[in-house]
Amino acid sequence: AKFFAHLFFTDAIGWEVMGVIKLNEDDTTSSSRIFIKLLWQELAEYIGMTKLIARVRDPTLQEAFDGLFPRDNPRDTRFAINFFTSIGLGGLTEDLRGHLKSAPKVAAALPNMGKKSRKKSVSSSSSSSSDSSSSDSSSDSSSDSESEDEKKKRERRKKRDSRRRSRSTSRRSRGGRR
Repeated sequence: AKFFAHLFFTDAIGWEVMGVIKLNEDDTTSSSRIFIKLLWQELAEYIGMTKLIARVRDPTLQEAFDGLFPRDNPRDTRFAINFFTSIGLGGLTEDLRGHLKSAPKVAAALPNMGKKSRKKSVSSSSSSSSDSSSSDSSSDSSSDSESEDEKKKRERRKKRDSRRRSRSTSRRSRGGRR
C-alpha cells in the first residue's frame, strides 16, 4: 500500500487506476479494506489533506473515484463515509455527506415500509399541501431510521457493558474464594 501511495504521489501511475476499487461491504474483505486504509493514509501524509481533497473533487477524475465514493446506493455511500471517517480521513467524505442529505428521501424510506410508514402517512395527511406532506413524511421516516439506528447502538452497548460487568463480578467472586 505504501508503494502504491508513493506511485500515486509521484504520478508514476495514473489516478484512473483507483477506478478498480469498489469500496462497499459486499465487494471488500477485511484485508482489502486494510490495504485501502493504508494507501489513503499514506496519500494523506504525502500529499496533505487539502490537496488530497482537491484531487478527489477533480472533475476529470470523478469516474476513477466512483467506486471509492459511491453515490448510487445509500447503503454503500454510508459505508464509504463510515470507512473514511473511521480511518481519520472524514474530510474526504464531505461531498458524499452532502449527496446523502440531498438524495431523495424516498429511497431512504423504502427499507422502513413497515408499520411506521402507514402511521406517518396518516399523521402527515393533515398537512395543507400534498407536497409538504410527502416531504414531511419522508424526512420524518429518515429521522426515525436514524433514531432506530441509535437505539440499536445503545442496546448493543448496554448488552456489551452488562457482559463486561458480569465478567468482572464473576472474577471478583472467584478471587474471593481462593
